[in-house]
Amino acid sequence: MLTSFISRLVNGFGKSNTKLSSEQLEELVNSTYFDKKEIQLWYKGFLKDCPLGYLDQTEFTKIYKQYFPFGDPSTYSEYLFNLFDDDKDGKIYFNEFLKALSISSRGKVDEKLKWAFRLYDLNNDGVITEEEMLSVVSAIYEMIGAMISLPTDEDTPEKRVKKLFALMDKNNDGVVSEEEFKEGSINDKTILKSLQVYDGLV
Repeated sequence: MLTSFISRLVNGFGKSNTKLSSEQLEELVNSTYFDKKEIQLWYKGFLKDCPLGYLDQTEFTKIYKQYFPFGDPSTYSEYLFNLFDDDKDGKIYFNEFLKALSISSRGKVDEKLKWAFRLYDLNNDGVITEEEMLSVVSAIYEMIGAMISLPTDEDTPEKRVKKLFALMDKNNDGVVSEEEFKEGSINDKTILKSLQVYDGLV
């Protein structure tokens, strides 16, 4: 769901003279799939949209609302914001944004699955419950509204979650571990397709 945000940032390239320090730049080169020139361009675009140097949840949600006019992205954007906000200080700084962008656009499938698992693991306890999955899936359905026609076995969040849990919870213990999530996702074409949506975009 970063496409629209990326477009906004790209429009700001080249319009700021602010630069990262050599230490910050080196750290980001080592922790992302971007090179120095790309990082500097992303930074200029980020500062154009976020002159204070960070993005708060209100602004993050506003961006999503612009591009999902037929649904309500508030809850999903909250979950995604919490995933971006690594240090949980209520702000997304450039390094947090770039690392998330790096994984979603250029990361390996395993990295993307690990990232997606963290999105669903709302309480960060290392497993996904059916309630947690239902919360996130419901938020996605609320966001897309009537934009997409869904098959009858997935036309409600409850049906989708039931289908996913049957696929993923192999030992029937009522929770999905990270390994179960990865294995189940690889066997689900819809999930795999969603993980590839930003490949080659940046």
